[in-house]
Amino acid sequence: MKINVLALALSTLIAAALPVHADAYLDEATAAVNKATASVTQWDGPTSGPKLQPNKKVIFIASDMKNGGVQGVQQGLSEAAAAAGWKLDTLDGGGSVKDQLAAMNQAIAQRPDGIVIGGWNPNVAKMLLKKAAQQNIVLMAWHAVPEPGPIPQYGIAANITSDSDEVAKLTAQYAVVHSGGKAKVIIFTDSLYQIALDKANAMKQEIEKCSGCEVVEFIDTPLADTSNRMPSMTFSLLQKHGDKFEYGLAINDLYFDFMAPALKTAGKGGANAPYNLSAGDGSISAFQRIRSGDSQIGTVAEPLKLHGWQLLDEFNRAFAGQPPSGYVTPAHLITKDNIGNDGGAQNHYDPQNDYQGHYKAIWGVK
Repeated sequence: MKINVLALALSTLIAAALPVHADAYLDEATAAVNKATASVTQWDGPTSGPKLQPNKKVIFIASDMKNGGVQGVQQGLSEAAAAAGWKLDTLDGGGSVKDQLAAMNQAIAQRPDGIVIGGWNPNVAKMLLKKAAQQNIVLMAWHAVPEPGPIPQYGIAANITSDSDEVAKLTAQYAVVHSGGKAKVIIFTDSLYQIALDKANAMKQEIEKCSGCEVVEFIDTPLADTSNRMPSMTFSLLQKHGDKFEYGLAINDLYFDFMAPALKTAGKGGANAPYNLSAGDGSISAFQRIRSGDSQIGTVAEPLKLHGWQLLDEFNRAFAGQPPSGYVTPAHLITKDNIGNDGGAQNHYDPQNDYQGHYKAIWGVK
C-alpha cells in the first residue's frame, strides 16, 4: 500500500511539473518573439573604416534572380555602388549549378576588382574561386554558408548574413507562440544549399523542444522548381495529413508563392490553417500575403538592401587592406501586427536606422 501511495504521489508531482516546463518554454519563446518584432531605429553597425577606394568594378553572381532575397541584396548593392561611383555588373545563376559556374567563369574573364557569391554554395566552384584569388580578385559572399564572417577555405573575405540559427530558431518559436505551444508543422528545405539545410534542421530542433508540438514531415524540394512542385505537393500534403498540417515552416518565402494559390483552391489557408512561416528572406509577395492575412503569418526578414550596402563596405575594407567589420544584423520577425514598420509599407524590410548615411559617412562621400 505504501508503495502505491508513493507511486501515486510521485506521478502527481511529475504531472504537475510538466506543464510548468512547457509554460517556461512558451514564456521564453514569447519573449524572443516580442524582442524580434520591435522596430529597429538605432544603428548598431560599424562607425569607422577606410575612406572610399575609388573606381572599382564588382560583379554580383546571383544564385537565381527569381529569388526575392537575392533581388533585394542586388538592389542594395546597386544603390551603394551608385553612391560610391563604382561599376556593378550582375550575372544570373538561374538556380542551377551549371549556370552558376558559367557565370563565375564569365565574371573572372572580365577581371573585376571583386566578385560576390550571391546566395549559392561556393563548394561547387572551388577551382574557380582559387583561380579568382590567384588573379587578386577579392571575393565576398551573401548567404554562401550559414555562418557570417570570412570563409578562408574558399578565399572569401566575408560572408554577409544574419545568424541563420537565430533566424531559424525565431521562425519556429513564432509557430510555438502562435499555436499556444501545440504547433504541428511541416518543414520545407532545399539541400542544394547548406544554409537552407542547416536552417531547416535548426527549426526542427526548436520545435522538438516544445513538448506539445510535433514535426509532422520534413521535406527536401528544390527552390528552383517550386512553381512546378508546390501546387501538387500542397494537395498531397492536405490529403495525407489533414488537420495535422497546421503550420508550414520554410527556409524561403518562395515555397509559399506557389502554395498559397493551391491552398485557396482547396478551400484552405487564407486566415485559417495551414499557417505559413518563412525563415528568410522577406520577399515582396510574402509581405503582401502577411498584410492581407493570405496563407502566411510571418517571415523572419533580413535587411536585404542593408546587406547590399554592407557588401560594398566590406569590399572597401578589403581593397584598403583592412579586415572585415564583423557586423552581423540581428534577426527581425515581420507579422501582421508590425508590418507597417521598418519599411513594410514598401513590401520589404528596411530598418529605419539610416544605414546608408552611416556607411557614406565612413566612406567620406555625400
